[in-house]
Amino acid sequence: MKRFIPIILIVAIASTAACNLFKHKDKTVAASDGVKRKYTSQVVKNPVVVKLSDGIEYTITAKGNGPAAKPGDHLSMLYTGKLPNDTIFDASSRHGNTPFTFKLFKHEVIPGWDSVIVHLHGGDKAIMTIPAKYGYGARTNGAIPANSTLIFIVEVLDVVSPPSPWDAKGKDTITTASGLKVVMFETHRDSIMPKLGQTVSVHYSGYLLDGSMFDSSVERGTPFDFPLGQGRVIKGWDEGIALLHKGDKAKLIIPYELAYGAGGRPPIIPAKATLVFDVQLVNVK
Repeated sequence: MKRFIPIILIVAIASTAACNLFKHKDKTVAASDGVKRKYTSQVVKNPVVVKLSDGIEYTITAKGNGPAAKPGDHLSMLYTGKLPNDTIFDASSRHGNTPFTFKLFKHEVIPGWDSVIVHLHGGDKAIMTIPAKYGYGARTNGAIPANSTLIFIVEVLDVVSPPSPWDAKGKDTITTASGLKVVMFETHRDSIMPKLGQTVSVHYSGYLLDGSMFDSSVERGTPFDFPLGQGRVIKGWDEGIALLHKGDKAKLIIPYELAYGAGGRPPIIPAKATLVFDVQLVNVK
């Protein structure tokens, strides 16, 4: 399985043309924006400004019915970024209304975003005021002048908690001749099994033996596709996925010889690391 290397996102800066994605005088973002919404929200009639430390402020203008955002959660959001003079420096609408995604408190956004969004829920719409100290500081960043206070109008589209390892206690473990261990969680023996060369679609979460997660397609919301048996993934995956039927869920415990070898893939995968993957064979093409 090829390790996903996330791009560190520090709130992308685009062109400076004005737009009006959000209209917080009324109750919703325009339905014509084409964005699918998981949660519903209700307008806050008398919104209150909440003041955090060092001048960070936020106002919830519409209250969503989704879960609370927590550190480590994967967030999907719409946003408009403005300067205090109402100059818009970036907005989701400039990127086809493609939601902006990031992990909370993982240094993937400016500190002011983490500080406010941890107080929001799925479906919430809010206005955030971020002092320069928690934005881009004393440096100029594209259309943002140095020492700028930033104002963001945001909508939380989705909140996804990170996966946790499946509990294999009490379940049978199959060990193959190569040393691969397979624990079945859900079987669909009437479904097809993949053949060598076919493209398979797999949802997975990968862990070290201490339970720390190093990668997950589940968090990204998109299964991983690869041609089976072509050496495009680690050996333990080629062998393990070939044992499954479409729809099966299993835990693959892969010794380092079938994973990244004695050297590992520092700093993510240590030397001689046994890897544990919770997988589901989603589709066979």
